[in-house]
Amino acid sequence: MAKNNIILHVLFTFTFFLYCHSVLSRSLSSSESQDSHPTTVFDVSASIQRTLDVLSFDPQKSLEESTQHQEEQSTTPTSSFSLSLHPRSSLFKSQHKDYKALTLSRLERDSARVKSLTTKLEFAVNGISKSDLRPVETVVEPEDLQTPVTSGASQGSGEYFSRVGVGRPAKPFYMVLDTGSDITWLQCEPCMDCYQQSDPVFNPSASSSYSPLSCNSQQCSSLDVSACRSGRCLYQVSYGDGSYTVGDFATETVSFGNSGSVNNVAIGCGHDNEGLFVGAAGLLGLGGGSLSLPSQIKASSFSYCLVDRDSSSTSTLEFNSAPPGDSITAPLLRNSRVDTFLYVGLTGLAVGGQLLSIPPSVFEVDESGHGGIIVDSGTAVTRLQTQAYNSLREAFVQLTQNLPSTSGFALFDTCYDLSSMRTVNVPTVSFHFGGDKTLTLHPKNYLIPVDSAGKFCFAFAPTDGSLSIIGNLSKA
Repeated sequence: MAKNNIILHVLFTFTFFLYCHSVLSRSLSSSESQDSHPTTVFDVSASIQRTLDVLSFDPQKSLEESTQHQEEQSTTPTSSFSLSLHPRSSLFKSQHKDYKALTLSRLERDSARVKSLTTKLEFAVNGISKSDLRPVETVVEPEDLQTPVTSGASQGSGEYFSRVGVGRPAKPFYMVLDTGSDITWLQCEPCMDCYQQSDPVFNPSASSSYSPLSCNSQQCSSLDVSACRSGRCLYQVSYGDGSYTVGDFATETVSFGNSGSVNNVAIGCGHDNEGLFVGAAGLLGLGGGSLSLPSQIKASSFSYCLVDRDSSSTSTLEFNSAPPGDSITAPLLRNSRVDTFLYVGLTGLAVGGQLLSIPPSVFEVDESGHGGIIVDSGTAVTRLQTQAYNSLREAFVQLTQNLPSTSGFALFDTCYDLSSMRTVNVPTVSFHFGGDKTLTLHPKNYLIPVDSAGKFCFAFAPTDGSLSIIGNLSKA
């Protein structure tokens, strides 16, 4: 496992942590507890209020405001690209009657996502090759293109969406932000079978820049699963629950709001798509492989800022932008068995300012390709190997004995009843990286409400496998 020298991944990995909270974090009150472990003030009332607001939120109003803001942005050409990011709650009104039900639904999606990532890694580590999966120069139907991958619910749930322009003239589409995959795809006419989406389905015949790829093109040969029909390259991304997208692999112009566009980006034009994709037109592949969007547009860097998933605000996805002055960067590492995943060089964890006794090997990839810790935009709850999780939880519990504990909730085993409190002091939690770099999390990144009655849980969980994942709750 070697460091990736491309600044793209180094900047991407942790720009988002402090970017969203750089101003807020400086305004937090900190104190020293009696045993000299640093703590920070957590606003319980504000967190509970957000659980109530998200259930009554009007997505249409938020989208109208976001569209107006984007139209007002400068159209002066620059070398950087910027897109607005929307948390799922700002696009789709919750159908749940209470926040507890909403949380359970989110955690179910999250568990499916984690299972999909660990399954993908297992297939890569166990040596399933492209030649084992790809029929060559054959006429195929959708079911002929099969590969064992993951749960469609995990990819299709999408916790954050971006508005991306496709074609010439550009048509805007809501696309799921996905750092766990490489292929960018969207539904296309004519539809053999298309699920319902919020935007009109893309019509490639109406775009002057649409160009199907040949079977012998480099992009086609880079697909994990492909086939050939009438000299044209076909792609498929399939999922373990029967969900899939299949269609033509082509090049198109991709536009980044008013900040610019890039020609000849290879994307999937799906004519037959089934699955739980919650209204999105498709997925934006931001992984580390050669067909990912950052790789194809030759971005020198990319970063994303995530607002709270219960927020009505938008944040940003940026390519080639200078990192904020207070951002913390960390080396991104490569696993030779899988290009897609974005591994980060985490060296340790700290609670209350005290570094935990966790062997560095817990966060490293071994010779077989197992282990390590990745950053993933589609996973919410940070998953840690059991040894690391137990050390983290025990240290946190030891320093929160003054807080009233309560029963666990779903995958969370450490929860508190804060219903009688407006604010509370909690111990700091920090990630440590190479070069003595430390990122201290905002308290709402690790103590989250699971209902509207004041029950909060420690937002980490153990993983059954070897792969650890830094989720969105640790970044938003």
